[in-house]
Amino acid sequence: MSAGKHEHIIKSVLPGSIAEELEIEAGDKLIAVNNCEIEDVFDYHYYTNEEELVLLIEKPDGEEWELEIEKEYEEDLGIEFEQGLMDEYRSCRNRCMFCFIDQMPEGMRDTLYFKDDDSRLSFLQGNYVTLTNMSDHDIERIVRYHLEPINISFHTTNPELRCRMLHNRFAGEALKKVDRLCEGGILMNGQIVLCKGINDGEELERSIRDLTKYIPCLQSVSVVPVGLTRYREGLYPLEPFQKEDARKVLETIHGWQERIYEEYGTHFIHAGDEWYILAGEELPGEERYDGYLQLENGVGMLRLLEDEFQEAYEGAKGDEKVREVSIATGLLAAPYIRRMAKRLTARYPKTKIHVYPIRNDFFGELITVSGLITGQDLITQLKGQELGEKLLLPCNMFRSGEEVFLDDVTLGEVKEALQVRAYIVKSSGRDLMEAIIADSVYSNESR
Repeated sequence: MSAGKHEHIIKSVLPGSIAEELEIEAGDKLIAVNNCEIEDVFDYHYYTNEEELVLLIEKPDGEEWELEIEKEYEEDLGIEFEQGLMDEYRSCRNRCMFCFIDQMPEGMRDTLYFKDDDSRLSFLQGNYVTLTNMSDHDIERIVRYHLEPINISFHTTNPELRCRMLHNRFAGEALKKVDRLCEGGILMNGQIVLCKGINDGEELERSIRDLTKYIPCLQSVSVVPVGLTRYREGLYPLEPFQKEDARKVLETIHGWQERIYEEYGTHFIHAGDEWYILAGEELPGEERYDGYLQLENGVGMLRLLEDEFQEAYEGAKGDEKVREVSIATGLLAAPYIRRMAKRLTARYPKTKIHVYPIRNDFFGELITVSGLITGQDLITQLKGQELGEKLLLPCNMFRSGEEVFLDDVTLGEVKEALQVRAYIVKSSGRDLMEAIIADSVYSNESR
């Protein structure tokens, strides 16, 4: 293998997969697919999509196996590699004035301080990239392999302002890469992190206007308020948005939605849920979210939660069972969870539901989402409270696929500290309702 190239060592093989059938094992090394050297996960996905493959595998003892495979188009081989990207992760070259990682305290686990800006993670995991780390070679491969969607952090379309916001003199020039992706027919989603007095007002109007030219390749753009923690010493002096600010932002977005929908049949520009809470305005109906393309950015999450809950509620028969349940959530979602709990007790009159909004003392009270709540804040604020027979916690409080909070407190430790049966609940409104009324034995209990 040429200098600078990574060895693609297999970490595991999924049970029942094509790879297991071919006796590929952990520790084996992938050398080539169809006689092509694999640079990274982009190449791997592209070449292994084919119906007929020839894999060159090297065993730990140096023996090489050439394996011929016939499969369905895009059928997965069931191989997981030691490095998920089959290459080094690319760290961010920017020093954004609003970067959340710069606002974190010391002493947390190392992975939380890594700033990624990797187009491959955008394709694989939906991460947003600024384009400043994306080479011409990356653009060419994305277009050639037709890897989509790519999620882009725009923040502003004003090149000079973008350089200042990202603290990168190439940030304005990087916007030209959007033209190349659009010419290649690549689907994209965008986001704007709005900073008061920086890229709002007339700058937001300009950005929305400029971005409409990329419709339909650019499917949606979300506008979310900057997250400000209490750890901002020495950083750019950003101010939090107030109620009147939020109303102006929503007025701008709603005005553009109407114009864009009339011309393109899509609402395109979307406001994060936090704007509606801050402005004291009702959430839009489902039809305004164009299929919820920006859920991971907190756009439409509360509307979807309410609608899913209502659908499940309408099919519920109700009963007279005695229950006492507690739900912990962030300040943002708490009023909506309370409203759903009140509705549920009308059909389940002997069910008592406590909803506890957890104040974010760790990051600061301006952080109101449940996904940034720590185990230590949860324990401190729930100690001595009425918790009933079980405590329900949203899945976004935890590291993906694990029972661990941001501060490395585990679900088991929460259960032990609060002396309550603790459960992780999936994000849908139906899952929440079913978790409330389910019997005490529940599939994801911490034991």
